[in-house]
Amino acid sequence: MNVLWIMADQLRWDYLSCYGATHINTPNLDRLASRGVRFNRAYVQSPICGPSRMSFYTGRYVRSHGATWNGFPLRVGEPTLGDHLREIGVTSTLVGKTHMRADEEGMKRLGIEPESTIGALVSECGFDVFVRDDGTNAATDKNRHSEDYEQYLRDHGMGGETPWEEWANTAIGPDGLKKSGWLLETAPLAARVPKEHSETAWLTTRGIEFMEAQGDHPWLCHLSYIKPHWPYLAPAPYNDMYSKDDLPEVNRREGEHTHPLMKSWSNTRICKSFARDNVRDVVAPVYMGLIKELDDNMGRLFDYLESSGRMEDTMIVFCSDHGDNMGDHWLGEKDLFYDCSARIPLIVYDPRPQADMTRGTSTDALVEGIDLAPTFQSFFGGPAKDHVFEGCALDPLLHADGGKWRDHGISEYDYATRDARRAVNVDQSDARLVMVFDGRWKYIHVETMRPMLFDLETDPGELHDLGDDPQHQDQVERLKALHFAWARKHHTRITRSPDVINRMADAQEPEGIYIAYWDQEELEANGLKMPPHIDA
Repeated sequence: MNVLWIMADQLRWDYLSCYGATHINTPNLDRLASRGVRFNRAYVQSPICGPSRMSFYTGRYVRSHGATWNGFPLRVGEPTLGDHLREIGVTSTLVGKTHMRADEEGMKRLGIEPESTIGALVSECGFDVFVRDDGTNAATDKNRHSEDYEQYLRDHGMGGETPWEEWANTAIGPDGLKKSGWLLETAPLAARVPKEHSETAWLTTRGIEFMEAQGDHPWLCHLSYIKPHWPYLAPAPYNDMYSKDDLPEVNRREGEHTHPLMKSWSNTRICKSFARDNVRDVVAPVYMGLIKELDDNMGRLFDYLESSGRMEDTMIVFCSDHGDNMGDHWLGEKDLFYDCSARIPLIVYDPRPQADMTRGTSTDALVEGIDLAPTFQSFFGGPAKDHVFEGCALDPLLHADGGKWRDHGISEYDYATRDARRAVNVDQSDARLVMVFDGRWKYIHVETMRPMLFDLETDPGELHDLGDDPQHQDQVERLKALHFAWARKHHTRITRSPDVINRMADAQEPEGIYIAYWDQEELEANGLKMPPHIDA
């Protein structure tokens, strides 16, 4: 049995037709949903790439693994999914993006050479690397991972000093001049790279090539796509497949932000840009085009899985690492806990017969990104690691086994590096947010400030913050207590399993250690004996 774990970057859940979107049609992901379970309330552990992915890869909350922001290294010694699966004979291989930053200082302190076998695994989140490409391969970026793709472009006649910048992230304007994809006004123009050689098409091909090379040995392939993440530039015909007339209505209202942090946040440069109608009208149709391109390639991928027989022995999981605000709530980028950012699509196809009764169904159960790692561990028959994994295996939901499920979910956000922090005069150590969501009420703890609160039953668009409303303080206090209870749990006691701890409690002292026994008789009454060299 195998796992194909597909992740898109910055893909909103409500831009897929299987989730009810009417402004775009994604028949191939609909096709996957018809064979698996669609999770309607799946939330990431942080609404930004790096921390979210590190939670996916460790099965642990952000406060537990400590990589709270993009570029913050995952510390040496933090166990990952690849480590757990390797113990049971399953390879975990990366094809695409991880946004992983290696803990170079930690490896140096421990004498681990980055080029060694251990160093390579530590540097890549526990994955063996078939190909890594994080996508945002600016020419000036010292941490580019574009060597494979750029060589591929050169091999197909698209050369230059930095082929990614010059082909995948460049268009030709009406005046015949090259236009950078970093500029939003370029979005409607076609990328110079043909669609059959785009990043999305290339990664699909590489994923198929990896699977073709596998034999009977069990594997997990993390096929991690770069798009529809910015730069918002698509190859023809996806660049102009949609127009502003195809867009759903923007979700925002005048005077929406009453919280001091949100007032400052909405006043930042990126948000002010995406709050302009002309920006959204230009960029969002291309965002849709990139999603359509992804769905078309999912069709090619699923056709391969069916023709090769891999659908019979491979669990297929499709998700994203977070969404995209795209002008909703007067915001740009991702960040924060609105559903457009923190809620993700999650579709799981389980080939086992136990899942037959749930095929083509959906569930409103609250699911977290950290649930995937224990799900994969269980799928491959590995031992449960409840002292390490903070998520829950999805088996009961995939197999309709019933049983108790979580009644609230947690997500975290460290905004210490964001410019809004300066505007509200918050120290970097206090620039943190925690979301507690119970399926109706969404509570957001804001360190040093009042909380935010949204009632998604009466306000599904999350347009009215009730955090300072006296009539809703009962909900604030209830959810605050859930946050406090979560914070008090063991988050870092991972080197001893519950079974070991219970055995230690039963034994009381280590073998050969005798504390507070009066004499030999009392010692023997407790079932203990002195070593043979003791006379009495």
